[in-house]
Amino acid sequence: LFLMIKNYIFDIDGTLINTIDMYMPAMIEILEKHGYHTDPADVEQKKHDLFGITGMDALKIAGVADDKLRRQMQQEWFKLAYQREDRIQVFDGIPETLLKLSQSPDIQIAIATSKLRDEYDHHFANLFAFAKLFDIVITSNDTDRHKPDPEPVLAALDQMHAAPETAVYVGDTINDEKAAHAAGVKFAAALYGAATPEKIMDGDFLLHQPTDLLNI
Repeated sequence: LFLMIKNYIFDIDGTLINTIDMYMPAMIEILEKHGYHTDPADVEQKKHDLFGITGMDALKIAGVADDKLRRQMQQEWFKLAYQREDRIQVFDGIPETLLKLSQSPDIQIAIATSKLRDEYDHHFANLFAFAKLFDIVITSNDTDRHKPDPEPVLAALDQMHAAPETAVYVGDTINDEKAAHAAGVKFAAALYGAATPEKIMDGDFLLHQPTDLLNI
């Protein structure tokens, strides 16, 4: 039995907004400041590889083993990144697509993001009018485990009172895909915003632009 997709859960970074130029040059600078050098030839690759996961995970993969130092560096990194809010861009077609979905009486839309709640409030909800379309927002403060664990997606489903088979998670990374499938929901691969699109080409739906979501 084919059930219609009527519950849409969205990631934010790389899916709704392009934040790579806000976050990633700042990360490279903070790593450098603390003695973690990146060869100039590897900078672009590192920015893409470490984008779209929690800050603590990114710094750990970058080689910062000490937990306390990681926390300090994450604070410095985010502080520097937030001075560059003007570098954030909304993907073409996102506001229109979200508006269309939200206007359909039998469709619900929600957010499940790795952002902290105050990050969400200050650097997303306050900046973009379309953020008001989301009644249900799961941030990394709301779950014990984070993507690729399914808990954030399951928390959104729970608040939507939605069955997994009626839902899709829209994201741009392999961790988003793993979280979606572990939660039993379909995965829509936001190829238009993915830093490494080749990793999510086996998504249930491939989105070359946000408006493709209206045709699934």
